[in-house]
Amino acid sequence: MGLYQLLEGLLLIANAIAVLNEDRFLVPMGLGIGDMSSGRASPFKTQLIGFIHAAQYLRVPLVFANAVVIVSKVLFG
Repeated sequence: MGLYQLLEGLLLIANAIAVLNEDRFLVPMGLGIGDMSSGRASPFKTQLIGFIHAAQYLRVPLVFANAVVIVSKVLFG
């Protein structure tokens, strides 16, 4: 397993987090942005909610990163 495969795996995880719908998935799981400000969440849960919420803003850069990976896969196999 090389560095490139590790980066591809991280890109897949970032894609999975970026497409999560807050109303359908995150709120029923207790990971909505409202749960973070309630003060009842543990510090780890608060950081996880913040990370998921921040990853939602990475959608546009992820499009370009995915395009780079797709082109490199097409060209180099």
